Amino acid sequence: MSEIFPSLGYQLGLGGIGGFIVGYTLKKISKLIVFLIGLSIIALLYLSTQNIITINFNALWDAVAGLFGSAAGAFSWLVGLISLLPFAGSFVVGFLLGFKLG
Repeated sequence: MSEIFPSLGYQLGLGGIGGFIVGYTLKKISKLIVFLIGLSIIALLYLSTQNIITINFNALWDAVAGLFGSAAGAFSWLVGLISLLPFAGSFVVGFLLGFKLG
């Protein structure tokens, strides 16, 4: 039993620290990405109103729908995560804390 606690503490500590770093970084990067996407959309809409470019909105909506459809299958990795429950639990807590403070 005494061999379990140091390993568990290591997993919890490493998971928490790693989750905090990933959450903090992801929030900072996501703000930048959202800003750049918004700026791109504004630029495209402006160019479209000036008749410089033409946007095929049907193809755009089909592409967006395809992205959301493929994202639904991305959660299949969750099954393997259950075996790493102590690490994953502390990682999620650290991630949420880092994301909140980021």
